[in-house]
Amino acid sequence: MESKPHILLLESITDAAKELLSAQTKVWEAFDPDSSLELAQKYAIQGIVTRGKGQIDSRLISACSQLRAIVRCGVGLDNIAIHTASQQGVAVLNLPGSNADTVAEHALALMLSLKRQLFLSIRAVKQDDWAYRNRYQGDEVRGKTLGILGLGNIGERVATLAQAFGMKVHYWGTGKKANSPYSYLELPELLATSDILSIHLPLNEATTGLLNQAALQSMRRGAMIVNTSRGAIIEEAALMESLRDGHLGGYAADVLHTEPPASKYPLLELDNVLITPHSASLTHTTYEHMCLVSVQNLLALIAGEAVADKYIFNKSQL
Repeated sequence: MESKPHILLLESITDAAKELLSAQTKVWEAFDPDSSLELAQKYAIQGIVTRGKGQIDSRLISACSQLRAIVRCGVGLDNIAIHTASQQGVAVLNLPGSNADTVAEHALALMLSLKRQLFLSIRAVKQDDWAYRNRYQGDEVRGKTLGILGLGNIGERVATLAQAFGMKVHYWGTGKKANSPYSYLELPELLATSDILSIHLPLNEATTGLLNQAALQSMRRGAMIVNTSRGAIIEEAALMESLRDGHLGGYAADVLHTEPPASKYPLLELDNVLITPHSASLTHTTYEHMCLVSVQNLLALIAGEAVADKYIFNKSQL
């Protein structure tokens, strides 16, 4: 009887996805870096499954001599050593577009909550401060200019939703998109003219620290930023300074430079900051879909069956 292929699971996945994976493979759970490397050296690992936190670095990939595929239950790939995987002929699969709707909804929810100061209003009422309505300083998004950094799957959905709210939408990215209904602006102009900036860029060498002190200071006084991408795209010290001195009107994000944050994380102490725990794509519907499809794709690849091209990051390895 042929033995089942060995799979390294770096993070929890849904019950349905894990049951499917366990039925056809031998699953080794490795929720910390030391155990993952130890298991990789001990067993003939053919596949690795991760979400957003499980780090798949060069050491781990190199330790898996029979590794065929790495699967990311999601979109971003900044926790995977892509170059090493490509060098060693390992396919990397992700799910582009799978979380676009839910992350876009989350970005709009953060934007509205920040601009309308809903979180402050709710807190005041819970503290029996109904008179807060006399101090309320929220504003509507209608008529405001939204600048989108990165008009990919998520950025386009945010643009559509924002336009429905009556916002003017402009974008900047790696280049102009053909037939886009939204105006492309160079980055300096986008920063200078946006009332709200929504970030939807991948984290890489070019985008790390993209929004530095000079970039933030070039924005309109009172402008707000919404970040559902990656915390490291913004220089956090510069962000803190701009929020404290009032140059920026507020910051709402689902991501931080360090996750989870340490106790009394300075950014969280500010009243004009709203942070959610990297949960934008974790709705029941989307999370279940991402985990299940990721496992199905991994099993198909290991079995030598076809996997849709849109799910394969480095297709040349197949």
